[in-house]
Amino acid sequence: MENEWDAHQQQEPCSDNSLVFICKLPAREGFQSLDRQEPIEIKLPAQCSVHQLRVRLCMLVQENNRLSEPFALLDPERYSLLYQKEEEWYEIYDDFQVLRTLDAPWFQGTDGLQTVCVTVLAQKTTSEERIRFQGILNELIGYDLDSSDTNRLSELGYTRRKFATPRREELKNRDPTVYATEPWTTSTVLPNDQPGHLQRKLSVTLYYNRSNISINADLTHTPSDLLKIFWESLPKGNLSFEGWSVDHVLKVCGREEFFNGNFKLSDYLWVGHCLKNSLELHLSVVAVSYLPDNTVSKEYWPLVDSLTGLSISHKELSLKGKEVDDIVMISLWDCERKFRVKLLGFDIPELPSKVPPFVHVEAIIIYGRKIVSSVCSTPKEFTDEVLWNTWLEFDILIRDIPHGAKLGLTINACTTEGTSTKDTKSNSSKLPDYQKRKGQVLYFVNLHLIDHRSLLSQGPHTLHMWAFPEWDEEAFTYEAEKLSTATNPDVAKSMAITFMLDRYSFPVVLPHGKSSSFSGTSPISSPSTLDLSGESRLSSPSNEAPTTTPFTLRRLKEESVHYASNLPQFLRKVDWMMPTAVQDVYWLLSHWEPEDIELFVALELLSVDFADIKVRRLAVQRLDILSNDEVLKYLLQLVQTVKVEPYHDSCLARFLLKRALRSRRIGHFFFWYLRSEVAGCPFFRQRMAVILEAYLLGCGEAMLTEFQRQVQVVKCLHDVALAVKVLYPDRTDLPSTAPQKLQELLEECNLPSDFLVPFDPRVRAGSIILKDCKVMASKKKPLWLEFSCVQSEAPASPPVGIIFKHGDDLRQDMLIIQTLVVMDSIWQEKGLDLNLVPYGCISTGYSIGMIEIVRNAITIASVQKSQGGMAGAFKNNALYDWLQRKCPFQEKHFQAMEKFVNSCAGYCVATYVLGIGDRHNDNIMITEQGNLFHIDFGHILGNTKSFMGVNRERVPFVLTPDFLYVMGRVKGRPSLYFKRFMDTCINAYLSLRSQSRLLVTLFSLMLLTGIPELSTSQDMRYLRTALQQDQGEEEARNHFLQQIALCEQKGWTVQANWWFHLMAGIK
Repeated sequence: MENEWDAHQQQEPCSDNSLVFICKLPAREGFQSLDRQEPIEIKLPAQCSVHQLRVRLCMLVQENNRLSEPFALLDPERYSLLYQKEEEWYEIYDDFQVLRTLDAPWFQGTDGLQTVCVTVLAQKTTSEERIRFQGILNELIGYDLDSSDTNRLSELGYTRRKFATPRREELKNRDPTVYATEPWTTSTVLPNDQPGHLQRKLSVTLYYNRSNISINADLTHTPSDLLKIFWESLPKGNLSFEGWSVDHVLKVCGREEFFNGNFKLSDYLWVGHCLKNSLELHLSVVAVSYLPDNTVSKEYWPLVDSLTGLSISHKELSLKGKEVDDIVMISLWDCERKFRVKLLGFDIPELPSKVPPFVHVEAIIIYGRKIVSSVCSTPKEFTDEVLWNTWLEFDILIRDIPHGAKLGLTINACTTEGTSTKDTKSNSSKLPDYQKRKGQVLYFVNLHLIDHRSLLSQGPHTLHMWAFPEWDEEAFTYEAEKLSTATNPDVAKSMAITFMLDRYSFPVVLPHGKSSSFSGTSPISSPSTLDLSGESRLSSPSNEAPTTTPFTLRRLKEESVHYASNLPQFLRKVDWMMPTAVQDVYWLLSHWEPEDIELFVALELLSVDFADIKVRRLAVQRLDILSNDEVLKYLLQLVQTVKVEPYHDSCLARFLLKRALRSRRIGHFFFWYLRSEVAGCPFFRQRMAVILEAYLLGCGEAMLTEFQRQVQVVKCLHDVALAVKVLYPDRTDLPSTAPQKLQELLEECNLPSDFLVPFDPRVRAGSIILKDCKVMASKKKPLWLEFSCVQSEAPASPPVGIIFKHGDDLRQDMLIIQTLVVMDSIWQEKGLDLNLVPYGCISTGYSIGMIEIVRNAITIASVQKSQGGMAGAFKNNALYDWLQRKCPFQEKHFQAMEKFVNSCAGYCVATYVLGIGDRHNDNIMITEQGNLFHIDFGHILGNTKSFMGVNRERVPFVLTPDFLYVMGRVKGRPSLYFKRFMDTCINAYLSLRSQSRLLVTLFSLMLLTGIPELSTSQDMRYLRTALQQDQGEEEARNHFLQQIALCEQKGWTVQANWWFHLMAGIK
């Protein structure tokens, strides 16, 4: 957008400050033929608005009797103004837009003036097809956008139209075949501990029609190589291999996974799975013509002008030398008075049961997460209607209000009327953050001071407030919800606050810059004022800015890039209320390339601490370099980060939208992450819904169909889960008839014949296997469900197992599993394969979701019971004997021991760093191949579980005597396996420490979710301490060795807990 603006400014559209519009009228109202009437030519000053163009057009049409209702032209809901550019139609959407800012195809007319052709189009009634399609979208989104979109200039309506631009851009460049056959690959090389991994042969069977061939392929082969081998086995016709291969693609049998592109076989995730599990690779040769149709339905809206908005330069808006008739808008920077709010009062239809005797209203200006100024009213008695009718004045000038700043209003409890006797003010240097403020907050609401069109909010407002959760004041955090500008939709019952802002005779707009021309000189008074070492604050530059020499500029850039990792700390010290200081920062950032910034820095710049749009844009530009695989790795956090963007339409939202439309892998999870937030987060429901709608309008017919099936499955299972809870409200006691009753409920469901599994779109589940479904005996009554696998040419796969949960927020489990994936990638890059099992888990709505059933695995509790009953918890050789029985042959047993040692080390380090608690023998599992893994991450970051007031966690991680027995560590005796275990732990731990800022940043971004055990800065302290961020490498090494020794010393306490767990059935 910024580049478009600069280009537009360089091509000044008018020579004598006037523009000509050739307006084509429709032949008759409601009819789209545009050539039967002579166009109307209108000449207007360039600084006029679109509304003034409409007024002039209306006058001329009325004079010439060209339309029966000429005044209807003043209503943009009745008549649209459009222009055509590069075969696309663009609507001039905002009637307040200045004409000279239109990004239209200007040409020089006969009189030498810049001219453009504008089409006047009568709006048609919404078609039945459009209504039906929107109904499908609303069902998928879980929210009716049309019913909420009642004002075309509202942020919701505006954003719906503006998102058409990035969607259309992405669809223009999207290759349908590449999109439909996107491969699942990884940039991580195969582990070095797989001997001669690239020299190994892979058994591959290729199927085509009713024929097949088997080959031993090299891991360096590409899909094209395999296709050529298969093509050579076919009867030769006239078609060359190049012609035949273009029309065919390789697909994994029984899976929605393709081998496509110029990748080696070793790059494909499924190949890695086959190698690790000693499986053959089965591929079918599929004709491209048989691929699902991913065409996009017709766009119902034209594009909007790409420079839509009111932000032009301060010089052009300045009032100096202008007559009143020449004024269209006022520059915000000309507003010298202090910002103030006239508090009229509040009313509530019904008082809550518990009310304080007195209340006062606090008005605050919030920027990012900082309160930069606040004012309090006098206390008054709390009744259903309280009136003040008084001005609250801030110590901030209107001209200094930054883009993205919010006015926050809270109603706070007072104990006595004398608690606050006069208005109080404070500024950013004295005012603490939210969590340090005094007084219990009862209700809150926020308002953009500068809206999505860069206009200053003016005049009267009545906002419906949110009731504040009844939490302890110390637990009050900066969750994104408390910074949302959404108002309470429950208008009939919610608290409503009414206030007045100063009103001007014209719209007040935040300028784009001081002037339309760009200066290449630095505004910085001295390079020494920019200290990125984090030691000093940015000082205010002088008004007289000397020209910076190329040498000084190059040296400053080199020095600043050297300190790029300190950029977040530096930007936190900037006084964003000082425009001159902000201009210095902009100049510095303009000379940086996205490649200069490390990934963890870019992610940190997207946190709630940084509200400036240009800072966030630089961070997004760095993300744009990432591969699809990397974007998917951090998608969970990026979706949450959308919440702290100042407005619905943002660089981050557009980036995510475009990458989701480019990649079906990203798009699938993007859909579920957004849909879950729409269902569970009313504060950002509209924002997530409008982004999700923009995605669904471009994802393609096949994806829409798949999403409809998945949503149908979730709704059916949700109904069944609710019915089961009604039938069996008791905690764990289930009658023997429970499976039969569940099967009856499932049989009555309208489940689709097949569907893609939400937690893994590579897996297609078929019909449900009723006899294998059951209700699990735990408090939330999860459903154990089995679905048949789809038929394919390959040998039959095991059923698809899904646990459906209702009543649990699975976002915490998703975060831990995603972090395990990130940890695994860090270890893989270091050549460590620690056999983690990041099983599928996804939230599909409010407190509902699905979890993958891992095959051929049982809990440690089951192993212990099978080896010694309830006393098995104290039987040190129970696990070793079980593994010996499962892997009787020496080679298999050796492989199982290797997997056990590596996976045990991986999970010991991971669970320690993440502070995963409540580790008992029912949430630690082991596969028949010796792969240990953990499940159920309900307690994290050191939040431990207690029983009857006694802390059940006595050790930093689980390393019990039976685990040590498997490694040969009995009564402290030396063991090669145990030595290897310790070495692996240390290498894994130090590898994570090298990426500690990335891990801390990923968790800090999830503070926005409201997850109970990840909601305060205290929770983040655990992670920093566990990673020993403030210590050297040797100290960190010794620290982890001490944790291993502590686990050895207190392993018996874990065994005692596990025995108690077996006896009492504690979950």
